[in-house]
Amino acid sequence: MKATETKLKGCFILEPNVFEDDRGYFFESYNELKLEQILGYKPNFVQDNQSKSTFGVVRGLHMQAGDFSQAKLVRVLEGAVLDVVVDARVDSETFGESFSIELTADNNKQLFIPKGFLHGFSVLSAEAVFFYKCDDFYNKESERGINPLDKSLNIDWRIAEDQMILSEKDREAPEFTQIFNR
Repeated sequence: MKATETKLKGCFILEPNVFEDDRGYFFESYNELKLEQILGYKPNFVQDNQSKSTFGVVRGLHMQAGDFSQAKLVRVLEGAVLDVVVDARVDSETFGESFSIELTADNNKQLFIPKGFLHGFSVLSAEAVFFYKCDDFYNKESERGINPLDKSLNIDWRIAEDQMILSEKDREAPEFTQIFNR
């Protein structure tokens, strides 16, 4: 497995070794020992989540705060998404900065997102199946959201705004500076 740390400390792109032949392919999608070697600690994943969405759907930007903060390991099982993270760790050198990567069923890339990050994605293909592991359980009271169209974050979701499909909750979410400031 190849691991590349992004410009946001602790956030890693993971690329598995894929073995292909005339029968198809095989790869190890998760290995606790290898991930621990990359991160320097062992996340205790306790919950898996999966969603299916159509072209133009933008989900996010979401996170869990406080005691229920979650690290995530995300990937795409079908289709293609633009995966986006924003560093919301107030004490971080990259606070407020974002990173995006195209995750597809064909490239098999995954993104490890540490605790303290907002996360979202836009669907670039006709449909996409998105899968992620979390190292803590969902807690409604700890949920935080930022409007994905917040101009101060300047995120290019690679979907025309008139083609975006957002939930009412995401469309009405506050801007980054209304929730997070130093």
